[in-house]
Amino acid sequence: MTSLTPEQYKQKMQRRKEVQEQRVSQAAREKGLIVVNTGNGKGKTTAALGMVMRSLGHGYQVAIIQFIKGAWEPAEKAVFTKWGEQISFHALGEGFTWETQDRDRDIQKVYEAWNLALSYIRNPDFKLVLLDEVNVSLKLGYLKLEDLLAGLEEKPEDSHVILTGRGAPPELIERADLVTEMKMIKHPFREQGVRAQPGIEY
Repeated sequence: MTSLTPEQYKQKMQRRKEVQEQRVSQAAREKGLIVVNTGNGKGKTTAALGMVMRSLGHGYQVAIIQFIKGAWEPAEKAVFTKWGEQISFHALGEGFTWETQDRDRDIQKVYEAWNLALSYIRNPDFKLVLLDEVNVSLKLGYLKLEDLLAGLEEKPEDSHVILTGRGAPPELIERADLVTEMKMIKHPFREQGVRAQPGIEY
């Protein structure tokens, strides 16, 4: 790469600034987003919780509904309960499916979580609703895709819904406004036999 003189660098950055300002001026519209975090890599829930923190910082009402992971009682719950009534946190699953080994009960629990989630999705007082691990419920056939897509259509125009979990179906990806796929390159459990640790996985 050819090094630029200070003047050339300044001109290049000025052009970049002008292009960026033009893009921002043309994208003045606001709307509530459907966000999907999927893929086999770690960080789907963590990224979603970053958005939760931003929303809380702006004073918005937030709801988190955890599908599948409920038996963990994660540290996030302990942190978020300190926000009081500004956040509603529900861990409704009974753990991973290989732990429960009861498909009918898993489906029942997922629909209990989904019906509660719908009450928040429809409520205009809630600016952000996080459906954690709901994609896994879809992948396993515990929640019908048509029910989920119909429910998303009921959200107010200016509210956001985040859906996390590996295996997001193509129809959900198509419907979403923002989709991020986490790709796993290395994982300490797989390569080194390092177990899940507090502060990292939960």
